[in-house]
This record gives sequence, C-alpha cells and structure tokens, in this order.
Amino acid sequence: MMPSVQDTVVHLSDRHFRTIAELIEGQVGIKLPQGKRLMLEGRLHKRVRALNFSDLNEYVDNLFEADHFDTELTHLIDVVTTNKTDFFREPQHFTFMRDVAIPALLKLHGRKNANLKIWSSASSTGMEAYTTAMVLDDMTRNGSRFQYRILGTDISTAVLRLAKAAIYTRDVLAPVPEPFVKRYFLSSRDKSRGEVRVVPELRRMTHFMRMNLMDKSYPVDRDVDIIFCRNVLIYFERETQRKVIEQLRSHLRPGGYLLVGHSESMIHSAVPGLKQVQPTIFKV
Repeated sequence: MMPSVQDTVVHLSDRHFRTIAELIEGQVGIKLPQGKRLMLEGRLHKRVRALNFSDLNEYVDNLFEADHFDTELTHLIDVVTTNKTDFFREPQHFTFMRDVAIPALLKLHGRKNANLKIWSSASSTGMEAYTTAMVLDDMTRNGSRFQYRILGTDISTAVLRLAKAAIYTRDVLAPVPEPFVKRYFLSSRDKSRGEVRVVPELRRMTHFMRMNLMDKSYPVDRDVDIIFCRNVLIYFERETQRKVIEQLRSHLRPGGYLLVGHSESMIHSAVPGLKQVQPTIFKV
C-alpha cells in the first residue's frame, strides 16, 4: 500500500539538507543556514508531489540522476531564491540616477542622443528594471536627449517569466507616483482580475535573460553605464561578494555607476577601482 501525502516524510534528514545546501551554495553562491530549513521543506513539498516521490529524502536521493539533473536544478533554484522586490524600492537611488548619474553620463558621452545602457543584475520580477524605464522615459519627455536600453538578468526562470510578461496586481503600484501609473500601466479589461501591464513602449526598451552571478564570465557588454545589484550580495560569503563585484565592475564604462542595497554598503572595500559616491553608490 502506497503512503498517502499525509503519511510522507515532511522533514529532510541532516544529510539530505546538507546535500541541498552544498549544491545551492556551489551553484549560485547562496548559503542555506539551518534557519532556512523549514522554508526549504515547505517549498519542496509541491515539487515532491509533482514528481511522485514518496517523501523529501527520496527526492534528494534522486536529484543527481543524469537524465534530469539540469532540469531539476533549475526548479530547485527557483524554490530557494528569494525574490522580494518592489517598484521604486530604495527610491533615493532613482532620484540619484535622474539628478546626478544621468546628467554626468551624458556629459561623459560627449554627444547628443547618447545611447545609455542600464543593467538590473538581480532583476527578479522586473520591477527594478521597469522603474528605471519609467524614470528614463520621463526624463526624455522633459527634454533630456538620449536613448536607452535596459537589461534585466536573474538566476530564476520563474521570476523571469513574470518579468517578461510585465503583468502585476494593482496593489503593488502603491509606491509608483500617480502620473506614472496613468502613463505607464494598462488596466486589464476584466476589472475583477485587478491586474495591470507595463505599456509596450517600456517593454520594448527592456530585455530579460537568465544569468548566474556565480558564472566566471557574464554575456553582457563591457560599456554599461549603470548597474543595479541590490539586496542579493547579502546572501553570499565575503569572498563570493568580492568576486561578483569585481566582475560587475569590469562591465562598467569609465565613469559608470554601481548601485547596491543598503545592507551592502561596505562590499566595495576589497575591490579596487570603485570610488564611493554615497553609502550605497559607487563610481568607476
């Protein structure tokens, strides 16, 4: 007689938890301390049922089978990554971009109609990238003369699907200025859904792709003007932080800016070539 869902093992053994923790740290640099164990178990149950395993530990035992390891690793990364994001999160960064960084970069480019490149390196569901697009589009409407392209990258395929669709529930628009809501979002025809979508004009300027910050090289241009890498480095060990920041810095043009999260203001200290402009803003 097969065990029911209620009878299945609901906790990982110490050995199986260590197996996943070591795999995730090795693949994406994220540490899974014991305090994350219950969260991991809760998130894995749906996957265990979908694959018809009897319990969590059987799932881990079969994780490394060659015929489905790559596919399952993608699912596992989606399960363990944290994707907290908001429109206009840490709004002073966008004020700095509008009032300081963009004018300085346009002067640096030294020509009209400059083509600016912005990279959201841990883009999650796309709110950071689309916030950037709103600010830049508003600047061009108010007389600034430049073109721009925005790249969003993330390790999670699940959030990238959401970012590309650019469909959000209306309640997440609370931080967005009302004129921007009216200009940059379209409401669903079915009002009961409570959904909005970013307008096509901004979606055309924003591209998303999967990328792992732990990779030895990044498939990104090396003349990026502004890189956002906010609230992801805190999940890495110090040496991993240094390597990632060093990699990101190498993709900035001279005079370009790196913006990190408020809890990450000291991560630049071991990386030469970065000048601190503000506690969470650095310049090459």
